[in-house]
Amino acid sequence: MKKIETIKTGKNYSAVSVGKMSEIIEHELPMGPDMTIQGKVFAGQALGTTGSELSFQTLVPGQDSGFLHTHKTHEELYIILKGEGQYQVDGDIFPVSEGSIIRVAPDGKRALKNTGCENLTMLCIQYKANAFTEADSPMTDGNILQEPLNW
Repeated sequence: MKKIETIKTGKNYSAVSVGKMSEIIEHELPMGPDMTIQGKVFAGQALGTTGSELSFQTLVPGQDSGFLHTHKTHEELYIILKGEGQYQVDGDIFPVSEGSIIRVAPDGKRALKNTGCENLTMLCIQYKANAFTEADSPMTDGNILQEPLNW
């Protein structure tokens, strides 16, 4: 079983590696005494995230996510990094492939299936729905510093 590796941590940052995208399939996520999801890894705890959770998952050809699910408060972004498949939300089914991004509100009943001939790898980012306001725009929240880069 593959494990997340810590690269470096400091006062204001943490860096980890889940491995190459082709190695995501080697991770295992225990979901209880009788359920393990092969090819899924959550990284938020290892990173110490405070406003979101993120996971990577690889589905082999023909595999689906195993169940429909919703969330109590979390909105999710699914980013397809490799492969192709179908995404299902509230009974609607549509094709997805590398570069597709799907946003699902907490109440959306969601699932993903690999319909391609090679592994499908995705990144999922969870965060509290309706938490951002206009004041949180990246264009107004960021500060460009007048300091030199130290490469």
